[in-house]
This record gives sequence, C-alpha cells and structure tokens, in this order.
Amino acid sequence: MIELAPPAFFDEDPPSPVRQLVLAPLVPLAWAYGAGAWLARHARGRRLRAPRRLPCRVVSVGGLTVGGSGKTPAAAWIAARLRERGHKVALASRGYKRSGRERSLVVSDGRFVRAGVAEAGDEPLLLAAQAPGVPVLVGRDRAAAGLRAVVLFGIDVLVLDDGFQHHGLARDVEVVTFDGSGLGNGALLPRGPLREGLSALRRADAVWIIDGPLPARDAERIERHAVAARWLSARRRPLSVRPLRGGAAQPPDSLAGLDVGLLAGIARPASLRRSVESLGARVVAERYFPDHHAYRERDLRGIARGALPWITTEKDALKILPSWSEGLDLRVLAVALAVDAAGELVDWLDRALRGKHQFR
Repeated sequence: MIELAPPAFFDEDPPSPVRQLVLAPLVPLAWAYGAGAWLARHARGRRLRAPRRLPCRVVSVGGLTVGGSGKTPAAAWIAARLRERGHKVALASRGYKRSGRERSLVVSDGRFVRAGVAEAGDEPLLLAAQAPGVPVLVGRDRAAAGLRAVVLFGIDVLVLDDGFQHHGLARDVEVVTFDGSGLGNGALLPRGPLREGLSALRRADAVWIIDGPLPARDAERIERHAVAARWLSARRRPLSVRPLRGGAAQPPDSLAGLDVGLLAGIARPASLRRSVESLGARVVAERYFPDHHAYRERDLRGIARGALPWITTEKDALKILPSWSEGLDLRVLAVALAVDAAGELVDWLDRALRGKHQFR
C-alpha cells in the first residue's frame, strides 16, 4: 500500500508535547507563510492596486485549507444551477499541474471537450463533466480567461474554481468551502493545512460545509470571522459505479457486501473510503498517491488481479488508460453533491448577481 495523504499532524489538535517539539522548526516558517499570504491579499485593494473588474459578474468558489474541501464540485454545481436560471455561465480554473502554457485555454465549449487532461489538468475536465453545457477555460491569469469567455461565449457570469486566493480579479460573490475535517490543527502551512489566516474569512459571502458537520470549536472560530456569511451545507452522494474499461453503469449499492480495494490520487482519500463503506462494501486494500497524481502504467503493477474489485474516483479515471487495467476489475465511483435547501441557495445567488456589482 502507498499512503501519501496529507500529513497526519495537519489534523492533530491539540498536538502531543513530543509532536510540538518535533515540529517546532516549522512554526517560524508558518509565520513567514502567513505574512506572505496577508501581503498577497492586501497588495490588491484600495491601498495599492485594485483588482481587475470584468464585464460580467464573478462568483468565486475557494477554500481556506489545502485540498479536499469540495471546491471543484461546488463550483460545477453553482455553474450548472445558474445556467438553469437563464444565465450565460463559464467556469475558469487554474489548471493545476497542466502541461499547457497558453495564457488561457478553452477546455470545453459547453458541447465538446477540446483539450486533454495533460494540457488542461484534471479538475477542468471534471468541471466539464459535472457542468454540461457550461464552457470551461483554464489559465493562471483568471482575468484573461474570463475576458476570453466573454468574447467567445457572451457570458454574464464567470465562476472561479479555487478562487479564494486569486486576488487579482474582483468578484461579486465569495463562497468558501470546508469539509467535515474543518481547520485541522488550525495552523498555517507548512505547520498545518491553512492557506491564510482566519481573518481572510471576513470577505466571505457564504461558508459552505461539505460532508459536515464541522467540529464545534472550528464552527465557532469560522463564525467569529465570517460574521456576515450565509451558511450552506451539502454532502457527496454516490450516483453510480461503472467499469473503467467500458460497460453499463450499476447502482452504487451494487457494492454492498463486497470486499474492495481503493485506488486514488486525491487530497483526502478518507472521503472515498467513507463513501465506499457507506454503501456496505468492505475495504481490504488501498493504494494512494498524491493529489493530482499523473498516473503511469507501472502505478497499477502489483495490484491483485482477479476477483477483487478496485474502486477509483472520476478525477483519477481521467488519467488511467483502460489498456493499463487489463485483467483488473477497476470501477469508477461517480459522486454528486446533494445540496441542502438548494432552491434557496440558487435564489440567493440569482438575486446577488442580478443586483449591482459589489466592488471589493
């Protein structure tokens, strides 16, 4: 088994005295990181240089913690629902670990996917799958991607995936996602999972908890800083299981009673395990890689072939060639967000976007 999940000390709160001593050298690095994050946020704004304003509304979906907080499915859900309300919507992503160097790249025009996972990155392909009919663009400069979407597709709303730390672009609605693990140990990188200090949450219009509830202490701390934010909740719901090599999809409860293995390169593989076990399967083997892992054929070597089914995610399946899994029963678990009070959330977003711009 390969286990490369986030460091265990990210979620240890409070840490043991021995752990505190061992990790003490990381404390000044976390202070330096926090100072840099604060400066990066405040370098844009009234004091120095204002964020760029696009000729469309902008919804940012991002996170305060590293990896696995549900940002991408939340962004796709919002884009799809706004499209249903009559908005012309596009999604913009950074395209983390993509090989393409274009300033902006059209991954999907809403009808056809026009870029592969290598040049676009895995999350933009997942966005295209989860928000059909919505164009998806990638680029480190989200403003350039947004302008291209305005010109090509005539959009009136741009949804940013992982946009909370993208300070160069003004936004009208700021949504911050957390998963049920909350703030972990509450420390900044590299000592903990936080990308910024909690004070950044004062800019949040909504706090979205996915697969909650949060630990009570974390909920109190978030609420103390995100004083004006609307609180939302959702959970990841398994939809189907399909063979990676092709074939009919089966209902997720078809895994009930089976011994299975897990294969994943995601930020928090424990979420996959929870989903699979909730369906009544018994996890007897696991092979994990870092988030956004670029799979190679050799990564599947040594996996027990034969009767044992292996389960992977849609994000991982984008990067595994079917020919690599010959003789292996590898299945893809499709998951969707089940959003509480979904109609009220879309009504709120619609009202916010049809009103005048909130210059931030």
